[in-house]
Amino acid sequence: MKIGKVLVTGGNGFLGSNVARELFRRGYEVKLMMRPSADTNVIADIPCELYYGEISNTKDTLRAVEGCDYVVHTASITRQWSVSFRDYEEINVKGTMNVVDACLFHDVKKLIHISTANTIGPGSRLKPANELNSFMLTNINSGYISSKYIAQQYVMEQVERKKLPAVIINPTFMIGPYDTKPSSGKIILHGMNKRIVFYPPGGKNFVHIGDVCTGIANALEKGKVGDCYLMAGENLDYRDFFKLLNKVSGQNPLLIRIPVFVLKSVGLIGTLLEIFSRKTGKLNHSSAYMLCLYNYYSGKKSERELQLDYTSTEKAINSALLWFRENNYC
Repeated sequence: MKIGKVLVTGGNGFLGSNVARELFRRGYEVKLMMRPSADTNVIADIPCELYYGEISNTKDTLRAVEGCDYVVHTASITRQWSVSFRDYEEINVKGTMNVVDACLFHDVKKLIHISTANTIGPGSRLKPANELNSFMLTNINSGYISSKYIAQQYVMEQVERKKLPAVIINPTFMIGPYDTKPSSGKIILHGMNKRIVFYPPGGKNFVHIGDVCTGIANALEKGKVGDCYLMAGENLDYRDFFKLLNKVSGQNPLLIRIPVFVLKSVGLIGTLLEIFSRKTGKLNHSSAYMLCLYNYYSGKKSERELQLDYTSTEKAINSALLWFRENNYC
């Protein structure tokens, strides 16, 4: 017997496809929403209903949510370069508003809104940030981070004003299998099959995609409406991350740290080129700043309230690398 029907927006994405597997495994009936042009190979093994539509289209979103008990909203533009703010706004903000309106219209039991850890100010290795830290990255002018913060605030506002039964999930940097594009897995591919690996000076929190999916499924059952939950595994600087990757992959390239002033200077040049060419590049001031930052977080609240037991980064790297190798990415 199915225990309820769940719509997953962005169903063919890295997080969407992984959480769909976890929800089906637990006995939910799964419906996946994705764009008409979406590649469905990554979800071919999941028994589910497919719905094709644009998250930015009000009618498409209303039809997608119809008949569903729950919604897990993973759809968003996550790339942090070569994207205009208008595109971020259309998908990350307007799309979220459409999902919220559809959930209220169809009276869903719970909405799990997937935000990002970057809407919470990062901490240090000795004092990693928790859910009480304030947003503090407005100064870097990141379209991705700003749009996700606006979307999260809108969801929280509707919880208060319209009694929207929503829970916010704030994942850190997710790694694991089924990363088809790839997205976050690019950091692994960056360190593979090279004699020299250049790495940035900062660090971040890494979390296994499977732990995030477990947390989302648990939040459907145990998450407190109106609360935010950081999904945060292990805090590592980039050198330690690539040393782990070398251990798992059996490789031993020379690791060279990029100096802060070099990375930020190149980022500034990238921003100036964007201004004059009106085209966004892969490295600008915002992305360079983030690579120099120590994005350290704590997942203690999700461990305590959602019964999560976080996987080591070494195991997360191993699962991602195994999938990349099996699918000829490296």
